[in-house]
Amino acid sequence: MRRTRLDAATKDLDPPFAIVDLDAFDHNAADLARRAAGHPIRVASKSIRVRELVSRALERPGYAGVMCYSLAEALWLSEQNVSEDLLVAYPTADRASLQKLAANETARQRVTIMVDSTEHLDFVDAAIGPHADIRVCLELDVSWRPLPGVHIGPRRSSIHTPQQAKALAAKITQRTGFKLVGVMAYEGQIAGLGDNPPGQPLRALGIRFIQSKSGPELVQRRTAVVTAVRQVADLEFVNGGGTGSLELTGSDPSVTELAAGSGLFGPTLFDGYQGFKPEPAALFALSVVRKPTKRVATLFAGGYIASGTPTPDRQPSPYLPSGLKTLSLEGAGEVQTPVTGKAAEQLKIGDRVWMRHAKAGELFERFDEVHLVHGDRIERTVPTYRGERRNFG
Repeated sequence: MRRTRLDAATKDLDPPFAIVDLDAFDHNAADLARRAAGHPIRVASKSIRVRELVSRALERPGYAGVMCYSLAEALWLSEQNVSEDLLVAYPTADRASLQKLAANETARQRVTIMVDSTEHLDFVDAAIGPHADIRVCLELDVSWRPLPGVHIGPRRSSIHTPQQAKALAAKITQRTGFKLVGVMAYEGQIAGLGDNPPGQPLRALGIRFIQSKSGPELVQRRTAVVTAVRQVADLEFVNGGGTGSLELTGSDPSVTELAAGSGLFGPTLFDGYQGFKPEPAALFALSVVRKPTKRVATLFAGGYIASGTPTPDRQPSPYLPSGLKTLSLEGAGEVQTPVTGKAAEQLKIGDRVWMRHAKAGELFERFDEVHLVHGDRIERTVPTYRGERRNFG
């Protein structure tokens, strides 16, 4: 029984604390590699935020390189020799980090920054002056636009068509101090949007319709974009996908690598997919501190709300013992989280309840360390980014 095993492994710890179940983590890593079907997976560090676990994933077959969420993070991971291939997934306006990048030859060979306009190039030039070649990746917007004015997908790049991509690629290659090495195209409306949300059959039908139309369109358009860009630049990689779209993205002949991170931890937002079911690997424990009624147990703290839309699915969820839920009028709170259900009748003061976060790496912005559990014991305890005094936004 998983609850018994986790309780035994952590019996000497006082909640709140966080763990990663290495058995589940390794299972998920193997399943992601299976789904990638031979494409290397770049580890999305924002979904991990524990240096030890980024390295653990990279040591496995099928994983290569890191997708960072800030330039400062990429520079730090380079200093720590976590990887020699660090792609920054979002454009940067961090002048201090750009100056460090320009001054460090090793970092310039390892780090690739993201651009989708010549304004990004102008900003870099203004921040650091004349400079040696900086590696850049062109980001393509792969949102679905079925009608004029309709945009389904994340608001990311300004580059949507093959013509726009080729024109920007040509301008990049003509600029002194920049080297265009890659294209990235993240299909958030598929990779990050579960097609089988629990208890929402009508929403599920709508999402599946969107994805069934968006998927073939983006494969066709991304292939055309890459063909156009390769006419003016010698690309090293074409990155796409996320945990929720590995099969689709891997079917695109233009893609050379995939990206994933959340699937290693299996947060609750990834319960809503038909095609795969990650094991919950990242958990946190809270103590029962009150029993206001027979069927309500109040836990200490726990209001670790995920970013995104302010909807109930961004709240953490009780996991073990099974059969618990938060109260709709109180939810997960800053200092207390009441839970109810038949299982609450058996809980007493000092018992622990295991919780799951809605998203993956955001949990570890709350904890300085994470206990890595193997079987019924703690294998070791390691710092999170926060525990290493690293905050990248």
